[in-house]
Amino acid sequence: MNTESHVDDTDLLYREPLAVDLLGKALERYADRTAVHIDDATLTYRDVRDQISRFAQALASAGLGVGSPVAVLSANRPEVIFAQGANNVNGSRAMALHPMGSLDDHAYVLEDAGVETLIFDPAGFDERAAQLREKVPGLQNLFSFGPSEAGTDLIERAAGFVPDRLNPPEVDPDATMSLAYTGGTTGKPKGVEMSFRGSATMLRIQMTEWEWPDEVRFLVCTPLSHAGAAFWNPTAQQGGSIVVLPYFHPTKVLEAIEKYKITATMLVPTMLYALLDSPDLDKYDLSSLKTVFYGASAISPTRLAEAVEKFGPIFFQFYGQAESPMTISVLRRADHDLSKPERLASCGRPVPWLNVALLDEKGNEVPQGEPGEVCVRGPLVMNGYLNKPEQTAEATEFGWLHTGDIARQDEEGFLYIVDRKKDMIVSGGFNVYPREVEDVLSAHPAVSAAAVIGVPDEKWGEAVKAVVVLRNGQSVAVEDLQALVKDRKGAVYTPKTVDFADSIPLSPLGKPDKKALRAQYWGEGRQVN
Repeated sequence: MNTESHVDDTDLLYREPLAVDLLGKALERYADRTAVHIDDATLTYRDVRDQISRFAQALASAGLGVGSPVAVLSANRPEVIFAQGANNVNGSRAMALHPMGSLDDHAYVLEDAGVETLIFDPAGFDERAAQLREKVPGLQNLFSFGPSEAGTDLIERAAGFVPDRLNPPEVDPDATMSLAYTGGTTGKPKGVEMSFRGSATMLRIQMTEWEWPDEVRFLVCTPLSHAGAAFWNPTAQQGGSIVVLPYFHPTKVLEAIEKYKITATMLVPTMLYALLDSPDLDKYDLSSLKTVFYGASAISPTRLAEAVEKFGPIFFQFYGQAESPMTISVLRRADHDLSKPERLASCGRPVPWLNVALLDEKGNEVPQGEPGEVCVRGPLVMNGYLNKPEQTAEATEFGWLHTGDIARQDEEGFLYIVDRKKDMIVSGGFNVYPREVEDVLSAHPAVSAAAVIGVPDEKWGEAVKAVVVLRNGQSVAVEDLQALVKDRKGAVYTPKTVDFADSIPLSPLGKPDKKALRAQYWGEGRQVN
């Protein structure tokens, strides 16, 4: 399937380099340097370039080209990098299936995206691939990373081609390059269309606004097909190397940092908490770490301060979403100032490459200091939701991308996310933003993590409920936590009930799964009162 038109010479004359152009140049420039450590194997930039070339030719020989809808389902292994690079070189419209997703979720996404080709890891997904072939009528090609019962061995097929230069595709920069499906916190997941221009913009912002170590040795401990992939190209632009772990485990992360003298990594907050709580934390030399990037969900200011005290001022926050990925605003290392503890609740200042505003319900900017919805304009913004024009129009009303995040901005330009718009609790006619309650609860020394939701209440409509995870060996009375919130935020914000739990449910992307949490108390019906 070839849905995207090629561009003429006039368009090429003024076209800025795409992300795949820049990756190809980096692979040539640093050919003899070490690029990847994974599964005890070491690959140079030349190795990676050659394998991407072989994979691209193998897929092209099967009819894949500009606009071909392709999905990848795999654990962390080198071939993920090769397949991603090959899809970019061919100009295919690529997407990744999350390794932890269910069969029904995978089938829905493949059908919704019109995916015709699935590239998969047979070590863990051979049976899943066969099931998807049966459930998704439009799935025509199955390629596997090695021998498989369900698909054609892509590694063997690629070995039959001679490596060549990586020539970027001739595409319209505004054409859709990739799809990223939202977590589906409300209704079915939506396919976010990211353009070639948007991908190049994200890379530019990462290179200009993000604080990288002088020598980049980057540890990937998240899925390489998802968050991990976002750090490969910027690392390559600097001739650095990535070390890829199969999954996150606190001790394995600490071991890798010491062994490879890791200078940078990315952690979602739950991972950072696990490192802080690990009994092995002080057993390893972590002095090589210069930057810890974090994002994807809100972080507890108290636990962030604990991390700064433990590791030093090496933390860098990025804030974004699938519709405007990763970097609407950034909180730099120097902004993590323990003498200004309130700053640790901020998601930073907007980057200068985008227009960012806080708007009210009518599309007007709110007064400085007042809460409003974070809205974005610029080349980083998605093309839209695939096949969902009404939802696209709603998300881009007034000519702005509406993130759904409510924030305020202080006099120095720092943004403070109050909460997700849809997470707001209305209790007795008062608006309660869960994030503010969670921050107070997380400040208690006995609390490891907290999630706050609204639950049905006959008197108040919705009552504030807190689900709290305690630190190992710690205890606290419910009444003490309620008193803490009442003292800091007032009676309206005080949880009517507090449940203690071993953990808070997480989405596949590592964010607190408020939908799953609410389902325990609301059932299948309406979730607002």
